[in-house]
Amino acid sequence: MSVFSRDLGIDLGTMNTVIAESNQILLQEPTVVALIVEEQKLVEWGQAAKDMYGRVPESIEVVRPMQYGVIAEYEITEKLLNFLIKKVSGPMLFFRPRAIITVPYGVTSVETRAVHEAGLGAGSRDVYLIQQPLAAALGVDLPIATPSGSMILCLGGGTSQAAVLAMNGIVAANTSRSGGLRFDEAIISYVRKRYGLVIGQPTAEQLKIRIGAAVPQEEQGSMEIQGQDQVSGLPRPITLTTDDLIEALQEPLNEVAETAKRVLEKTPPELISDIIDRGVALCGGSALLRGIDKYLTKALGIPAYLVDNPTTCTAQGAAKATGLRDILRRSLIQP
Repeated sequence: MSVFSRDLGIDLGTMNTVIAESNQILLQEPTVVALIVEEQKLVEWGQAAKDMYGRVPESIEVVRPMQYGVIAEYEITEKLLNFLIKKVSGPMLFFRPRAIITVPYGVTSVETRAVHEAGLGAGSRDVYLIQQPLAAALGVDLPIATPSGSMILCLGGGTSQAAVLAMNGIVAANTSRSGGLRFDEAIISYVRKRYGLVIGQPTAEQLKIRIGAAVPQEEQGSMEIQGQDQVSGLPRPITLTTDDLIEALQEPLNEVAETAKRVLEKTPPELISDIIDRGVALCGGSALLRGIDKYLTKALGIPAYLVDNPTTCTAQGAAKATGLRDILRRSLIQP
């Protein structure tokens, strides 16, 4: 690789942004920024900005510039990308890096153009776009260059995407807004309805990570949280268990399963037998929910398994795609 040019794979997600080069992870941070409201000046980003969520004065705003995998705040996204690209590229490069940025399957031409222009505006020399299921499949080394079928289920923060791939392309796919944030919303709703307590998204996320599960577990976890009583408005503690979380998450988990079922219904029969033999690869941060592989195996009737690098495979696949541009030219997007 020349020191004058770098090829970056960028997974610009709703919850986290990951940047990879070759097979190396250069950066992995939450896609969150803190801004001074009047000046629209970026004061913090990543984990530091996420830790400020719900804890700042009115003069500072904590923003997720990506919603459901697409750009919601264009200028903020461009500023963040510009900062991140400079951070990983360093000040000594004479040529701007080339980037392949991931986008969800099924996004509109307007949404893809926004990502493309944000990448160029952030300082990239050339910007290509790749659909996230294809990038993830490359990142986990699924044999997608062959005529036999492989299936992957990307469980991200904003979306869940299921896809069947063959011959370096997507044969059938579907996207739904039932990702990690939808899981958090289901937990918030459950706690409010059952316990009359109002909690925030960070608390719901901690519950999901620490004691959450998709199916009953041998060891029952518990966690005490503080919330605001719906009637009195005063603080009140409660203790939730893993079984509470399982009950809370059934609806969004069913939505994930339905997303995968819709793809299987559209898949040619010849490829279905390949998928039954190989199973369904699970990736994305929400794939780390305990027992979700067992839940989907039962729901789909096909073995589901968690890949080795679920949170970074999409960025690693995008980085790998920089060297396969000629092979993938029909699948890459350049608005």
